[in-house]
Amino acid sequence: MITTQNQLIEERTERTKWFLQDRFGMFIHWGLYAIPARGEWVRNGERLTVEQYQPYFDAFNPQHYNPAEWARAAKQAGMKYAVLTAKHHDGFCLFDSQLTDYKSTNTPSGRDLVREFLDAFRAEGIKVGLYYSIIDWHHEDYPAYGDLHHPMRDNKDYQRDPKTFPRYLEYMHGQVRELLENYGKLDIMWFDFSYGEMSGEKWRATELMEMIRSIQPHLIIDNRLEVNDGQASIMTNNPSVYSGDFCSPEQIIPTEGLTDNEGRSLPWEACITLNNNWGYAAHDHTYKTPQTVIRKLVECVSKNGNMLLNVGPNANGEIPAESLRILEEVGEWMQANGESIYGSGKADLPKPDWGRYTQKGNTVYAHIYEENIGPIHLPGLAGKIKQARVLADGSEVFLSLPWNASQYSTDAFMNFHRPEHSTYPLPDPRNTVIELKLID
Repeated sequence: MITTQNQLIEERTERTKWFLQDRFGMFIHWGLYAIPARGEWVRNGERLTVEQYQPYFDAFNPQHYNPAEWARAAKQAGMKYAVLTAKHHDGFCLFDSQLTDYKSTNTPSGRDLVREFLDAFRAEGIKVGLYYSIIDWHHEDYPAYGDLHHPMRDNKDYQRDPKTFPRYLEYMHGQVRELLENYGKLDIMWFDFSYGEMSGEKWRATELMEMIRSIQPHLIIDNRLEVNDGQASIMTNNPSVYSGDFCSPEQIIPTEGLTDNEGRSLPWEACITLNNNWGYAAHDHTYKTPQTVIRKLVECVSKNGNMLLNVGPNANGEIPAESLRILEEVGEWMQANGESIYGSGKADLPKPDWGRYTQKGNTVYAHIYEENIGPIHLPGLAGKIKQARVLADGSEVFLSLPWNASQYSTDAFMNFHRPEHSTYPLPDPRNTVIELKLID
């Protein structure tokens, strides 16, 4: 049966409804690279051979791995879904694949770490996803010498016969099938990544997607089976079968959100690190503040996007204490203000000078970052607001037209206390949220 572009877009819209409601997720990069603790691309950056990397496999035994603790931290932070690296570019599998010996069950750990992750997060009511690297620096049939990213890209001793690449594809497709058939209902499959000619049908992407849809048709998939070249991609009104369900900008928040070439909003998710590495890096303490995380989450939602915030557990299987402290404070804010995030999106108002808006139906949420001189200015909203309150505690916010703003008759102004008082200081300097109920 031929699937039309309209069908693809309609099916994508239906599949991503929960995704656009939940808005905030946890990314977890974890594997052998937690032992050298220099980031997940350590093999690439240091040109390590499989043999040089082998001691980390031989030593991998995260005795403090307790995914129930990870799940509780994610839930407390207000995260609604989580994605774990089942296999990263180094080829090491955190699951008990029957297609390779290069897996966690063959290390001193002896555990199927993916299964434990899925069980723990499902128990907390958190939707679950698995990251799967479609590139593989361990597999003997994956291009090495001459490849753009392989650790052995400059070593002629690692010249590979292109005729053997189909064996890798059989392996890759087979592992995806294992994850879909052996680990229960998944919510997300997060592929990473295409580049140059290693894109699209190089992965037998149509066949892969048809297999995925035949097993778990509800599953949402990112757009990294292809390189967005402006032709037939998710960014156009002519997506391919393998264009995916959502865009995945990395370490950047798009200026205006993301739309297709006809201006229709696309589901998208900014994946962002807490420090400067995805995998555990022992000496990287350049962490974002809770305030930054909160405001960047709001920015994503204000542009109809999600945030997937990464943690990199250490070799013992523990999320670093700095990460947990940040998540705890973000969770405190989300507990009081999550209503302005979940199910919200871009407002039908221009961005204000003092912060950002999000909107859900007839409710606009004013996210105030900057302290103001005098009342807070709400351009164009005079006579349009039925009720205003501080979202965190429900306290009334006063609306008035101050004597010194008579020339702004079409605008509304608000104060936190009595009408004659200013809005300094802000109740929450990280982000004070005012709920504005608009007149129907």
